[in-house]
This record gives sequence, C-alpha cells and structure tokens, in this order.
Amino acid sequence: MTADVAVLGAGMHPWGKWGHGFVEYGVAAARAALADAGIDWRDVGSIVGADTVRGGYPGYVSGATFAKALGWQGARVTSVYAACASGAQAVGTARAQILAGLADVVLVVGADAAPKGFFKPAGGDRPDDPDWLRFRALGATNPTYFGLYARRRMAVHGDTLEDFAQVKVKNAASGALNPNARYRKTVTADEVAASAVVADPLRLLDICATSDGGAALVLSSMEFARRHGAADPVRIRAVSTVTPTYPNTVLDLPDIATDSAAGVAPEGPTFRASIARAAYEEAGIGPEDLSLAEVYDLSTALELQWYEDLGLCGEGEGAKLLRDGATAPGGRIPVNSSGGLASFGEAVPAQAIAQVCELTWQLRGTAGDRQVAGARAGITANQGLFGHGSSVVAVR
Repeated sequence: MTADVAVLGAGMHPWGKWGHGFVEYGVAAARAALADAGIDWRDVGSIVGADTVRGGYPGYVSGATFAKALGWQGARVTSVYAACASGAQAVGTARAQILAGLADVVLVVGADAAPKGFFKPAGGDRPDDPDWLRFRALGATNPTYFGLYARRRMAVHGDTLEDFAQVKVKNAASGALNPNARYRKTVTADEVAASAVVADPLRLLDICATSDGGAALVLSSMEFARRHGAADPVRIRAVSTVTPTYPNTVLDLPDIATDSAAGVAPEGPTFRASIARAAYEEAGIGPEDLSLAEVYDLSTALELQWYEDLGLCGEGEGAKLLRDGATAPGGRIPVNSSGGLASFGEAVPAQAIAQVCELTWQLRGTAGDRQVAGARAGITANQGLFGHGSSVVAVR
C-alpha cells in the first residue's frame, strides 16, 4: 500500500459540441477545480496535462498549453498521452510527484474538441502501428470492434439486445440528472431498438458519441490538505496503469490478432481484469468494499464486460447483475452514476479525469439528485490503446 493524496478540487466544462478549441474547455475546467479547492493558480507547484492528438500541435504539449493559458507562473509541467487512458496517466503522474515530494499541489487537466462521428484513421503509412493496421487492413473502425464484442457476449454468455438496451436506459436516466452531461434526456428500450443499426447488433443509441469537453482535478499531499483546512478530503488510494501479460488471448483494441495460446496456456486474468486487480491490491480493498464504479461504456455491451472485469460478478453474469438492478441507482453497486460515456460522449484526454470528478462529488455527498447514498469508496475503469491500463480508486 502507498500513501494517499487528497483531491482538493474537481471541475469540468460541460460536454457537447461547442465549436471551440480544447484549450478553452481545459482552462474552464481548471479554473472550476481551482475555485472548488480554494487554491490560487499561483500556488500550484506542478501542472500535468492529458494530451489530445487531434486538436493541432498544442494538443501534444497540453501541460504547457494550459499553463500558458492560465498564465506562466513557473510551475513544473508534464504532458502525457495514452489515448483513452491519458487522464489516468496524468493522475498517476501527479500523484507520483506529490508522494515524491516534488510538489505539494498539482493541477491535472484534460480537454478535447473531438471530430464529428467516429474516430477515423490518421493519414500516412504506419505499418508498425496496430491501430493503423486495423483501420487500413481490416476497415475495422471502432463501431466494428464494439459490434464484435457484443456478438461475442451474445454467443458466449447469452446476452440479448434487450440487455444492451437496458444499459443505455440506465445511464441515460443518470445523465439526465447531470448538468455536465451532453445528453440530458431519458430514453426507453424501444427507442434504443428503433435507432439505426451501426454495427450489428449495436444500434446508434448503444454506442457513445464523440464530444467536446474538459475536466480537471487539484491534488495535494495530505499534509497540505490539513494545513489548508481540509481535514477529511476525498483521497486517491490507487492508480493502476498496468499492461497486458502474455499470452493475451482476448481480442482487444487495437490489435487484430491475439497471442498464440497453442504452446503457452493462458494464465491469470484477462488484461482488463488485471487493471482492476492491480488497483484493488494497491488500495487494499476488494470489489465488495465499493460503493460505486465509473466504467468506460464505449458501447452498452462493453459496460456489461466491465462488471465482470471489475469483479462485481462472475464471468458471464454481467447481464444478470444488470437485470437484478444491482448497477442501477439505489442498487448494490451503482455503475456510471454520472451517466457514463452514453450521456457524455468521448472527449478522450478528459474522460478518465471526469470519472474521478464524479467519484469525488459522490464521496463528498454533493452529487445532488444522482447521489449514491453513503458512498465511501469508488473505482474507475478505462482503457487506452496499445495496452494502457487505467483505473483509479478513491475513498472517503
């Protein structure tokens, strides 16, 4: 177990399609987090930015971009990129700096101005890039992968289209209560079923959109938090950023083939399950100790997979957990009380940070109409391309 760091502030720029640059969204989120923490920007010792690779050159150096926009004040600066795990990498970097004594207060920021529709392959030839290969060699866009995952769950575990639709219904109901969500409208299972087929068996409402948005956190040492008057802050207790272990026999983004299991039998958990296991081990808790979870619902079917990967139920039991109401508001372990990506869409560098913002508000008891009663511990689950694990455990 390692030492905790305090979450002094959390802030977001609402998700949507606003037509502005990612810097504007990140600065708004940063200022909201600083105000929430009661910290002046000049008192921040380090800033860690989660990068975007689509927002033009400044997106590759987001730490310095946000520092400049907020006003140069000499803070340390770090920029990280790990696709959808960028936010968790940024939180992990900030936490490491605090525990190493390099800074008392660190600002973490992620923001994006995403393209319309699904993410398309970048130009140029990169035959050593598995993401480029699966786009160019297979034509396997993200929705294609989501459809394959859904078909696998239907074939292996007996999940149904109605199960997938109920995930959307649940998350939309929570998103309707979240002022930062892009989609604040409840939907019915019939509306999900009536939406256009995008990648069979998934409909349009089964798949998350791409969005603009920003999220930020102010983290500090526990000693600074106490001096600052925060006697019992939300604390980050674990950050898992593990990679897969050979042989990795489950097809996963962006790979187009699995490791060979002919000569070496698969051992231990799958990659996604190992992400959560590492977080639990570091935090000294288990899934039975959780009050809530925020998971990476790129598609409705993928949310059901995360239930199993987080150990909330056994393998193949995700749909049953959903049907029993355990993951709904008021259930045993509410999942995506924020509304999830179903209600927000993807603003890639911001989304893992936004998940921690939701845990922070829930653990503080300030989440309003979507509050999880008595929340004491929560976990996030996310995943970046090329084997970037992403999970954060926060406690109160």
